[in-house]
Amino acid sequence: MAHVEIYTKALCGYCHRAKQLLSGKGVAFEEYDITLGGPKAREMRERVPDAYTVPQIFIDGAAVGGCDELMALDRAGRLDPLLGVQ
Repeated sequence: MAHVEIYTKALCGYCHRAKQLLSGKGVAFEEYDITLGGPKAREMRERVPDAYTVPQIFIDGAAVGGCDELMALDRAGRLDPLLGVQ
C-alpha cells in the first residue's frame, strides 16, 4: 500500500472529505495539522511552493494536490492504482 501524507487544518471541510475518502478505501495516512502554522506548514510550502490551501495530499512522496484533485483521480479510476488498493 502507498505511503499517504495529508496536510490539514481544523474545521476544514475539504480536509474532512479527503480523509473520509481515503479512510473509506481502508488507506492509512499520516496527517499533519498545520492550523497554527509551524514547521509542518513551512515543510508543506517547501514541498509545494504554490500551495496555500489545504488539504495538500502526497502519495509516495508525489504531490497529488487537494481534495478536488483527489476526488477527480477517484472518479477517473486512477486513485486506487496509486494507492495500491483493489
